Amino acid sequence: MPALPATPLRNAAPPPERQPRSNRGVLPAKGLHNMSNPALRLPPIPTIQELIRVYKLGARKRLSQNFLLNQAAIQKLVNCAGDLKGCSVCETLSSAYTYIGKNMRIFHGDVLKFNMTDTFTNVEKRDWHDEPPDVHIIGNLPFNISTPLIILWLRQISQRQGPWSYGRTRLTLTFQKEVGERMVADIMDKQRSRLSIMCQHLCDVKVKHIIPGKVFVPAPKVDVSVVTFTPLRMPRITQPYHIVEKVVRHTFHYRQKYCKRGLE
Repeated sequence: MPALPATPLRNAAPPPERQPRSNRGVLPAKGLHNMSNPALRLPPIPTIQELIRVYKLGARKRLSQNFLLNQAAIQKLVNCAGDLKGCSVCETLSSAYTYIGKNMRIFHGDVLKFNMTDTFTNVEKRDWHDEPPDVHIIGNLPFNISTPLIILWLRQISQRQGPWSYGRTRLTLTFQKEVGERMVADIMDKQRSRLSIMCQHLCDVKVKHIIPGKVFVPAPKVDVSVVTFTPLRMPRITQPYHIVEKVVRHTFHYRQKYCKRGLE
C-alpha cells in the first residue's frame, strides 16, 4: 500500500532557525538580563580571602605582616578616622602607598624612604593654624616598623614637611596594644616613656579602638590599638625637635628610677 503524504499539524511551531556555527553556544543578549534563572546567573565576586588563597599570597614573617581581612574590623578602623568625605586618603603599608580618592594610585617603595611631598596634587594647602586639610593617612602598620615610622613622621610634623606641608594632616594608625598605651600615657603613669613625650609634644593622641589579635591573618599574640594623631597648632615644648628628642632619649636610656643618670 503506498504511503500517504505527510500533512503538517495544525498550530505547530515552525522549526527553529539553524544558527551559524560561529554563534553556537553564545548566550543571547536578552538572556543576560534574565537573572531569575539560576543557570544564567553570573558567578559571585571572589572575596579577599579567596583571592589570597588562589594566588597563594601570604604574610611575610620577616616583615611582621598581619593581614586585616575581617570587614567589620576594617570598617571600625576606618570609622576611627572620622568623616573622610571629600578627603584624599593614603593607606600606608610596609612597602606601598595606596591613595584612595576620585582615583586610586599605587606607589611601591620603602615606606621609611618614600617622599609624599608632591603626591597630593589636587589638595589645597592650608595654614598651620587653620583646620586640618582634606588629607588623611590610615595604616595597618607592621609591628617592626611602626615605632621608627611614627618617629620619622613626628620629625616631619615638627618641620612641616611631607604630608604636613599641606597643613595639620591627621593620622589613624595601628600599633601593638602596649605601644598604643605608652603613646597616650599621662604624667606619673607607669607607662610613661620616650614615646609618650615625643607623641604628646606635637600631637593630640588618642586610642580610639582595640582590635582583637585573633581577627588578623596570621593572628599575632597581642591585641592591636587604633591610635589617632592630630598635630597641635603649637608644640607643647618650645624647643627644636632634635634637642627635645636628644634630651628625652637620654632621659629614658635607663630605667625610670635611674632617669637622672641619663641627664648627668
